[in-house]
Formats: sequence, C-alpha cells, structure tokens
Amino acid sequence: MLKQRIITVLWLLPLVIGAIFFLPAEYFAWALIPVFMIGAKEWGSFIDPQCTATQWTFTATVTLILLSLNIFVPVEALWLKGQVHPIFLAIITIGLFWWIISTLLIFTFPKSGETWKNSPMLKSMFGQLTLIPCFVSLITLKSISSNVDPYFGGALVFLVMLVVWAADTGAYFAGRSLGKHKLMPNVSPNKTLEGLGGGLVATMVVVIGVMYYSPEQELGLVIAVTLITALASAFGDLSESMFKRAANIKDSGKILPGHGGVLDRMDSLTAALPVFTFIYLAFWV
Repeated sequence: MLKQRIITVLWLLPLVIGAIFFLPAEYFAWALIPVFMIGAKEWGSFIDPQCTATQWTFTATVTLILLSLNIFVPVEALWLKGQVHPIFLAIITIGLFWWIISTLLIFTFPKSGETWKNSPMLKSMFGQLTLIPCFVSLITLKSISSNVDPYFGGALVFLVMLVVWAADTGAYFAGRSLGKHKLMPNVSPNKTLEGLGGGLVATMVVVIGVMYYSPEQELGLVIAVTLITALASAFGDLSESMFKRAANIKDSGKILPGHGGVLDRMDSLTAALPVFTFIYLAFWV
C-alpha cells in the first residue's frame, strides 16, 4: 500500500504543479472539468451506492454547470476593474456559507443524518455545494493578475495546497504520537484533538515562508487566514468522512492507487479553497 501511495504521488504531483503554474488560466479552467467529473461520479456513490443511473445523472448535472460557467464566464471576462465577476463571487460566498452549515452537520452527526441520509435530493445539493465553489475558487485564484504575472495566481493556489498539506502532515504525526482525545468519533474515529492541534501548529511553517517572501504582509492577518484555512480543510475532510459513513463507503473511488478516489485527495481542498478565496477577495483584492 505504501509503495502504491508513493508511486502515485511521484507521477501525480508533477502534473498538478505543472498545471497550476504553467497552464494559462483559460486552459486551466477547462482542464479542471474532467477532474471534477470524476469527483462528481464519486459523490454520486454517496447519494446512492447501488444506483449507477443516479451517479451518472449527478455527474451530468455537475458537468453541465461547470461547462456553462466556463462558456458564459470565460477567464478573460472574469475580472473587471479589479473585481471578480458577480456570478463567481456569489458562488464563492455560497460555498463559504455551505461550509458553515456543513460544520454544524458534522458536529451534530449522526443525528443530523436523520434529515438528509435518505434524501437523494439533499445529498445531490450538498455535492453541488461542495464541488462547484471549489471549482470556481480554483479558477478565481489562478486567474488573479494573470495578465501582469502569469505565476502569481498559481502561487496562490499552491499556497492553499501547502497549508492543507502542512495541516495534514502535522495532524498525522501529532495524532500518532500524542493522540488521546477523539475529535469527532461519530464521523472519523481515528482523528484526535491532538492531531488537529499538531496540524495547526505545522501550518506556521507556511506562515514563516509567506513572511519571508512577502515581508510587507501583516503577520497577524497571515496567521489568522492560515489557521482559518487549515481549520476549513480539517472540516472538509470530516465532511467527506461523514457522507462516506452515511453511505457505508470506505473510499470514494479507486482511480488513484493507494489513495482511493479523487475526492479522497481533494476533500480538504473543497473547503479550504472557497474559504481562503473569500478571505483573499475581502482583504487583498
């Protein structure tokens, strides 16, 4: 299993980094669609693990929405006088509120599951609220200042990924060595409060890097945004765990050997990206 995980990372990571930094924003937006199609198909199994038709219907619906966004709000029309297109801003804002609601669902699970567990409509809506704001946030960040500095937007996307990776890595090692108190045992039995704390501490490495390369930033704001993004990533992970548990599924898919599905790799990012993007638009744009 470990060997498979390492091999997958070795070929996947260069592709991801290459796309983030070297694909022009307009091509990046289209390259994301197949990735999110796979993610949508995997979410379809949360809706109904036994019904292939439901899974493909959900995939088709999400794909149609993403295609429409790329067609009707192309990257070249995304920014006007330093302001992001109102449709994209609305979707990112909705995504932020969804993650607040999702956090409440996580805290009250399994009782909250009584409301949505047997409702394909609600689970479909939750899937759209998880995937579409993440898609929009990726394009928004990637396209920031693309005419002035083609690498700036990619650096922002990569920064969010670094926060998530640091939080995950810190949580893993702190949880293994210090973990005693369960974080959300009804949702994910292996996660601990100590792991969460270790993950948040580990993200300070990213803060140090940001302040080194951009010392004009306000330290307190950078720390706050980093911690909020890391917390969002933790609840993104817990959210997928909640829906998988409700559907009695271990992994969202098998497309990535040793890692599971696409959603298993991007669950933290589905929350971290909309939250970070909303804050970035509010304080830095």
